[in-house]
Amino acid sequence: MQLDPEVTAAAERLRRERHISLGEAVNELARAGLARGAMATKRFQQRTVRVGLKLDATNVADALELLDTDQA
Repeated sequence: MQLDPEVTAAAERLRRERHISLGEAVNELARAGLARGAMATKRFQQRTVRVGLKLDATNVADALELLDTDQA
């Protein structure tokens, strides 16, 4: 098994801080990642607000074309 450099660095740092083996450090990092992943399952919901646009901007190309004709 080969670890990515950033994982190796984090495991080495944890190993030195806690005076544990490299395997124990990797296991602790993996457990922390698993626990964090369980917390990250909250569903994302985009918030929207009215900004007072007088232009339908759902089609960007049409909106840009309209803005170009108004300036000409």
